[in-house]
Amino acid sequence: MLQELGKKAKQASYQLMTIAPAVKSKGLLAVAEALRLQTDRILEENKKDVDTLCQKGGSKALIDRLTLTKDRILDMAKGVETVESLPDPIGEVTGMTKRPNGLVIGTKRVPLGVIGIIYEARPNVTVDAAVLCLKTSNACILRGGSEAIHSNSVLVDIMTEALENAGFPAGSLQLVRDTSRETARELMRLSEYLDVLIPRGGKGLISTVVENATVPVIETGTGNCHIYVEKSADFEMAKNITVNAKTSRPAVCNAAESLLVDEAVAKDVLPLIAEALQPFHVEIRGCEKTLSILPGANRATEEDFYTEYNDYILSVKVVSGITEAIAHINEHGTRHSEAIITTDYNMANRFLDEIDAAAVYVNASTRFTDGNEFGYGAEIGISTQKLHARGPMGLTQLTSTKHIIYGNGQIR
Repeated sequence: MLQELGKKAKQASYQLMTIAPAVKSKGLLAVAEALRLQTDRILEENKKDVDTLCQKGGSKALIDRLTLTKDRILDMAKGVETVESLPDPIGEVTGMTKRPNGLVIGTKRVPLGVIGIIYEARPNVTVDAAVLCLKTSNACILRGGSEAIHSNSVLVDIMTEALENAGFPAGSLQLVRDTSRETARELMRLSEYLDVLIPRGGKGLISTVVENATVPVIETGTGNCHIYVEKSADFEMAKNITVNAKTSRPAVCNAAESLLVDEAVAKDVLPLIAEALQPFHVEIRGCEKTLSILPGANRATEEDFYTEYNDYILSVKVVSGITEAIAHINEHGTRHSEAIITTDYNMANRFLDEIDAAAVYVNASTRFTDGNEFGYGAEIGISTQKLHARGPMGLTQLTSTKHIIYGNGQIR
């Protein structure tokens, strides 16, 4: 089955290399309109997935991640339109330079080809990934988690019909509907047809892909994100940012999982933050110093400081200052998103310089690490590696370049 999907995608990718920008725009706008018109159909299929997950005892955070609402579908449609409105990077030629021998050499931005995406129970990724790939003239093969199979199937069906009616070649967008582990592993080895594979999900999924894939992988990272409250911080700001970063959507990769507080202000700021977290029933797992300040907290293990909870749990550590905070984050973090709360300009700059992460914030929530928030319209994931792409992956990150050379008979 996957061989057939791969063949169709590869054939489509050659046609997509020369697809007119007007056709791409027409197709994406048709997708946005179809999502709005078929909202009830999408919600009906999504309910099947949500009901199944509830019956299996899925956590509140996971259920929220899976659930679609009319507003979320409208936001998805708006996201498609935003991507459509962005400049198309394909075909851009730069750096044309004439060499001493008369050759004129430059680079031209081109699609990656066929992109495979393996992800977990987030139906919005189905739409985001598809439109980003198609805007950049890439064919894509999606493989979502079993928890979202009804949602993903209806979304791909709706998008495929809209795209093909607009002139996209058949096979441009495909979904692996067999969600078994065997098909996932087969996709990881579909080297004959896939040009790149992008995993988007938790640590287990990403590790499995990296360890088993023979296809080149762009690794999107897990998010063990930190908030560091430096001793000069505005306490009210620290409270508001921590609450937002932890509780607005705890199951996403840019949610905060750990709070570090300077010991000089810990007795004052920790109770304030803990009280603000109580209405959300956030479990605090703290170090010894934290427990002495917040006796109701649970004791943290060393493993807690490495953990991406994706839940209403926050590890807390009192640190001696910025040196210990930076060392702790670089040791325990996942190179995703890290934030400092401070009014000290020098401390802010030191944090920006010394933290090894794709996104580093001063006085802002880590929840902003997102393609739409960064002006990319959507994202295909947050890359935490350093080759090819880092941070939210938008349109440009889904392209490559080739050299183009003009001559007039030169030989060497």
